[in-house]
Amino acid sequence: MSETAEHSAAEEVWVRVPALLCRERTIQSALDAIAGDIARIVPYTHADLCLFDTPGWVVSHEVGISTYWSERRTRLDCSPVRDVLTGALPYMLTDNAMNDPRQTFDGACCEPIYRHELRSRVHVPLYGMGRVIGTFNISHHEANRYASTTLELATRLSGLLAPAFQALHIDASLCRMQRTRAETQAREEGLRRGSLQLTQTLEQERQRIGMDLHDQTLAELTRLLREVDGSDLPLSREMLVERLANCIDDLRGIIETASPKLLDLFGFTHAVRDHLERAAESDGLQVDITDTTEGAPDQLPSTVRTALYRIVQEAINNAARHARAGRIWVNVMRNFGGALWITVRDDGCGLDRGNYREHSRSCGLDHMRTRARLIAAELDVFDEAGTCVSITLSSPDVAGRT
Repeated sequence: MSETAEHSAAEEVWVRVPALLCRERTIQSALDAIAGDIARIVPYTHADLCLFDTPGWVVSHEVGISTYWSERRTRLDCSPVRDVLTGALPYMLTDNAMNDPRQTFDGACCEPIYRHELRSRVHVPLYGMGRVIGTFNISHHEANRYASTTLELATRLSGLLAPAFQALHIDASLCRMQRTRAETQAREEGLRRGSLQLTQTLEQERQRIGMDLHDQTLAELTRLLREVDGSDLPLSREMLVERLANCIDDLRGIIETASPKLLDLFGFTHAVRDHLERAAESDGLQVDITDTTEGAPDQLPSTVRTALYRIVQEAINNAARHARAGRIWVNVMRNFGGALWITVRDDGCGLDRGNYREHSRSCGLDHMRTRARLIAAELDVFDEAGTCVSITLSSPDVAGRT
């Protein structure tokens, strides 16, 4: 094709794309409708729109190749294009993203880059009403495929696409808000029931502790008193010491079950590490915990900190018992918005391939969700090369205290 013919074909695309977008009612159908025209301008293996969703999260719509980027939301912190989304960079152009630390940093959701060998990539911002609303991304499996001319074309395309996709995104958000309204009452009822269930469980736990004290410690002390006071053959000093030591051990076990004493003595990170190491002893796991917040959980009110510990504790137990994992690691950090963000990850069989799905319907996960709601935290459980439990505490009256 001659240069004149190529120019004419490109101009047809610039005219046709807006008309095609006006006919569609969803972001994905609109992107599908113009996929061929985008390829005429910039050949690609994979193209997608990454749009801001709820605070701290982005959602993707893609053509060319289907990846998990479009199957679930991605945290802004973990997005390979976070620097463009946040304005840290005006654009990104890379010859080989598989070796680009801007996109394959520690914790990045970059598995599709490696799986589909998305080497050449160009990312430009989408603007709406004077602010970045997302990014337009084009990728090719060949390295060194894109140059500055590609960046110019992608930038022009983003300006053409942004208004239509912003309108479609707003429409989708309004529909979601309407559904959310209908679901709010159900969630509140679920919270009420969950709180009631948690209260009942705590009451059962108090009753269990009372029975343990009565049937175990009190009974042993009563027998010991009877033997010391009325026996014709009084106990030897060694036997008395041994019996009292056993009572103390029993009582200590009951107390430590009822209250995570390590939290108060040594802090959140130490308590979690201790629980991880005990899980490793029984299951032969590799475990690790990292806290980059300088002990932020220990600045929280004690009830909030204890709830977070119980959630993390349950997540560790699930990974150790149900995920068939070889490694569990916990990260305590802050996201871009300053919220406290705790993740419990494992390299096990994941949600769909193991027993976790069945277990997630049990009281354990129900209590995790209830505890999270009661402290205004967001709890997510999803597959990510295993299973990841994510807890985000962004409530300013608890997460922001120092």
